[in-house]
Formats: sequence, structure tokens, C-alpha cells
Amino acid sequence: MSTSTSGVGQDRPRSIAPRSVALVGPYGSGKSALFDALMLAAGVPIKRGDPRTRRMGTEMRLGHCSYLGDSWSILDCPGSVEFAYEAACALAVVDLAVVVCEPVPQRALTVAPLLRTLAEQRVPHIVFVNKIDTLEGSVRDTLAALQAYAHAPLVLRQVPMREGGTVAGYVDVVSERAYRYRRGQPSELMTLPAEMRARGQEARGALLEALADHDDALLEKIIEDIAPGTDEIYRQLRKDLAEENVVEVLLGAAEHDHGVRRLWKALRHDTPDAAETAARRSIPAEGDTLVQVFKTQHAGHGGKLSYARVWRGAARDGASLNGARIGGVFRMPAGEPVKVAQAEAGELVGLGRLEGIPTGATVSGGAPATPLPAPEPPPPVYSLAIVTGDRADDVKLSGVLQKLVEEDPSLSVTQDAELGQTVLHGQGEMHLGAAVDRLARAFNLKVTTASPRVAFKETIRHAVHQHARLKRQTGGHGQFADVKIDIAPRARGEGFLFTDRIVGGAIPKQYIPAVGEAAEEAARKGPLGFPVVDIAVTLVDGTFHSVDSSDMAFKTATRLAMSEGLGRAEPILLEPIDHVTISVPNEFTAKAQRLLTGRKGQILGYAEAPDRPGWDDVEALVPEADLHDLIIELRSQTLGLGTFRRRFDHLAEARGRVERGAA
Repeated sequence: MSTSTSGVGQDRPRSIAPRSVALVGPYGSGKSALFDALMLAAGVPIKRGDPRTRRMGTEMRLGHCSYLGDSWSILDCPGSVEFAYEAACALAVVDLAVVVCEPVPQRALTVAPLLRTLAEQRVPHIVFVNKIDTLEGSVRDTLAALQAYAHAPLVLRQVPMREGGTVAGYVDVVSERAYRYRRGQPSELMTLPAEMRARGQEARGALLEALADHDDALLEKIIEDIAPGTDEIYRQLRKDLAEENVVEVLLGAAEHDHGVRRLWKALRHDTPDAAETAARRSIPAEGDTLVQVFKTQHAGHGGKLSYARVWRGAARDGASLNGARIGGVFRMPAGEPVKVAQAEAGELVGLGRLEGIPTGATVSGGAPATPLPAPEPPPPVYSLAIVTGDRADDVKLSGVLQKLVEEDPSLSVTQDAELGQTVLHGQGEMHLGAAVDRLARAFNLKVTTASPRVAFKETIRHAVHQHARLKRQTGGHGQFADVKIDIAPRARGEGFLFTDRIVGGAIPKQYIPAVGEAAEEAARKGPLGFPVVDIAVTLVDGTFHSVDSSDMAFKTATRLAMSEGLGRAEPILLEPIDHVTISVPNEFTAKAQRLLTGRKGQILGYAEAPDRPGWDDVEALVPEADLHDLIIELRSQTLGLGTFRRRFDHLAEARGRVERGAA
């Protein structure tokens, strides 16, 4: 009995330039196992871990290999939604994406955001239904569930074939041949079972109908009941895939090497050439060397490494890009960087020491290039305050955080001088956990984390009149100042206001600015320990001494008046209220509303998200103090799909928070 990996009697000519593929999909779909299996099938010695102990990857992996004479760059992208930005950056530079998913219709919704991203970026892609050995129902149910979120028809390339209740092989829809899986080996050609013939013909008919929608000649043959040749089908399939008219669906089980070589054959035949991808991105074929950075990594003593796509020309060691000298060109054949002399168009490689070139940058070997589109970092949804274990590391922390944000622009850092904290913002608990871990591993900087403090404020309920006198005699010139001030509340958001109503020179004009400055300084920390806002301070009267009065004396007297007056004016705590918009699939809208009201949120309404059918935006006003771990609970209730954006709206009285706020 003969063996084959594809069941096709044709093979496309060898590609002139290297090509690239990104493996993407939700957490748990088995992308890393598929990456390992593809590399091993190409003869690259990747060490495979035990799937039971394999940790979820939080960093992109780049591998290089050659399969049947073609050169490939393969990206294994993190599956967690918290690292979606990194996956989006990868999709912006590859020739084709492989969407890895499980054969479970109920989990099809988790693939929806990824399919939307692929459609928005116009990236040709195929679907690999992994773990096919765990299929319990019909693969058609999985296909139908995925189709609800796909922008183009999904066409099944293989029909699963069961033996003893388990998927043991497949029928190739185009060649109408049957194959039995063999672990670690090419699938074995076998006689097509009679009971599979009708199912194979049904799937073949659906494939031909989808292709005929974009090819009149093929449509005529179908109408006239003329069977098209396999070569004709493959040509049209490749054309439609590149033009995003169809999405082909393949089956396999990467942990057992099932379907991996068949996937390799599909990649080799159907992945667009580097020149086709450049044309899709509207990049002229002629011109200086053109490179786009899609990931940055600071590798300790190894320095900065920029992962980049060579769009045009060749990136040579020692050459300059936008004035930055390339300090090494690296491929990753087995996970470790190997230095090479140059990288040609189509390759994804590491470029050493491109100082000053950030993630997403487009650089040229000649005149400055027009920047190529790159994904925008998503707004942060989770934050942690970070503190070094040793104050001597505070200066180092600032520089290291700058490098961390350069590596991953979906991270951001703020320095809150008012609260005295450094805050790291990102896409979730796991995302920030990985960043903190990287601080320790790559930069030898250990930090502790805590929930960020909330910027509470104070104001007062009613107006007071306050008198304060400073009189000190120390042997020489003494200190004397007498002030009478009115402190009154203002409307929310009107801020601090100082005026004077001094008449008759009760206080000389040169001392009045000192009173205003001291009043404003005193408002920076009120009786409850927070800045006082929305008050008016009016200097109404006072006295002075021709010798002992000074700016300092009037400032001291004013501070005494403010301290006593604010305490008598019935201070109240104010908390920031944010306008929050939660975006969820509409089946989770009710859960999102309950989640918001459970966090003291005031629901403003909900509506279908613009340009996102099937998703709702729920708007509410929510206290900032109740938003810290919102994203964690939201994702746990929405299959990891829910997200939100926020902006400050107003300050409101923080009822029941006085003790917590003061603490």
C-alpha cells in the first residue's frame, strides 16, 4: 500500500522567495503543539514538552525551516486575548495565517474576534481544526458555528473518517482519496470506504459551488455536469484564498502529528508569494531595502533585537536602516538565534541593535519610507502599582520600564506624583504578570505590586469664616500676621479660586499674593488627607505690623486659617466616576449589565456596537474604585471575549468610603 501526504497529483513550482505564516487561535487550541509538529516535520529538532505540563505561551515564537526546498518563517502567537496586540502585529507582516481551533461548536465564539481582525487586515487565512481525535459530534456543526463569524465561505478540504468511534483518518475532498493517520509519519493511502463516498462527494460539491461563485468557466462546467480536473480546482482554490473569497478548512491532531504534513502541502501550494503579499499591502516592487519591525526584545547582555519583515531588497549585517546600523541578522531554526549574513525579501528575522527604531516602525536603506500601517495598541484595562524592593533601584526602574514599553506598546506607564506611585497599565492580570516576570528575568529587577490607589478628592458642604493670627517674638524681628478668610464651596468641577476684598490697606498689597499661594498650598491636603477641590477662598480682612510682618508670616497664618476652617466646613470625600463602555457579544449583554450594577454602576443604556454585528456596547457611570479587577470578572463571564474602555467623567460624593479612602 502506498503512502502520501496530500493525495494530490500536482505540486506548485518552488517559490522564489521565502514565505511566512502565523499560527493564531484562542488559548488551548494547540498552536504551540502545531508549531512544534510543523518544525519537526520539516526536519528541525524542536524539543517537544509534555502537553500536560506545557505552560500557556505568553511570548511570540519565531522559527525558520525549509520544507520540500521552500524557505519558511513560522510565528507561534500567544493565544490569550491579553496578548492579542502581539498577534495583530504578527498578522500585519505575514503572507498567510493559520487559525487553529478545537472541534467544539460551543467554542466557535472564541475565534470570532480573530476572524474579524483577519478580515479587517485583509490577511489570507486557512482554518486548522485541531484535536480532531476528540471530535464527538459532526465536523459540519463546528464548521457551521465558525461560519457565523467568518467573512468568507468556509470550504471543507477533508472529511473525517472514523474507526471504532474515533477519527482515524480523512477523505481528501479534491482528490477523493482516503488516508489513515499514522503517528509521526505521513498518512497512509487506503481504499475509500463505501460509506464515505457520499459524504466526500457532498463536501466536494460544496467546495466547487463556493469556487464557482468567482469563476465563470468552473460555473459552466458545474451547470453542464462536467467534472473539473483537480489541477483546475487547485488553481482556483489558491486564487480565491489569496483574494479572500474562500477560507479552506483542514483537520488534524498536532499532538499526534496527524494531518501535519497535509497542512504543510496546503501551505506550500496555497500561501501567497512574498511579492503577492507586498502587492496586497500596496508596496512597490522597486526601491530601496524596506523593513518593518513587528516586535522588539531587549535580551540583557545581548542587547536589543528587533523582529522584522523584509518587504523589499535585502537586510545585510552592518547596513544602515533609517540611520541605525544593523548589528547582526538572525534566524531561529531551533528556537535559538543563529547569525547569518543577510535576509532577503519575504523573510521574518531578528535584527540586532536597531537603536531608536520602535515596534511598528517602517525603515529603509535609502530615503525615509512612508510608514506602513501597523496595529494600534488597545487601551489598557488593568493596572498595578509597582515598587522596587530597594530604593536604589528606583532610577534603574524608570529606564527598564521604558524598554518594557518599547518591547510591548500595549503596556504603558504613568507616574502619579500626587499619589506617589508608579503604575503599569496593560491588558489583564496575566499580561502584567508576564511583564513583572520579565523585569526579574531579563533585567534582574524585582518589584512588588499592589492595586493602584484611587485619586480621591475632598470638598466642603458649607461656607465658614475663619480668623487666624500669628504672633511670635524671638529676640530680634518677630513674626506677625493676622488674616480673616471666607471659605465657601463651589460647583463641582469649578476648581480653586482665590480673591481678596481688602480695603483701606488693612493688609498691604505685597502680602496678598502670599495669602493666595498659602491657601492653594493648604488645599493640597485637607482634613481627610486628600486634595481639596471646588472651593473659593476670599481674604476679607486682617492686620499687619510694619516691622514683624512678612510673606512668610502671612503664609503661616493663612495655613492655620485654612486648616481650622476646612475642618469646620464639614468636609466630604469625593471619588472619581468613570464613563465605562463594555463591549460584549449580545448573548452576554445581560451579564454585563448585572456586572456593572454590582459595582455600583449607573447604567446609561446599551446598543449594537457600530460596525460589529452581534456585539453590544453597554454604557454606565462607575466609581473608579470599583473598576480595578473588572476585566478579570468580565472575561470570566464572557468566554474571555468581553472588554471595555473608560474615561474620567466627574467627581461625586463617596458615600461609605471615608474610612477606606482615608486609609
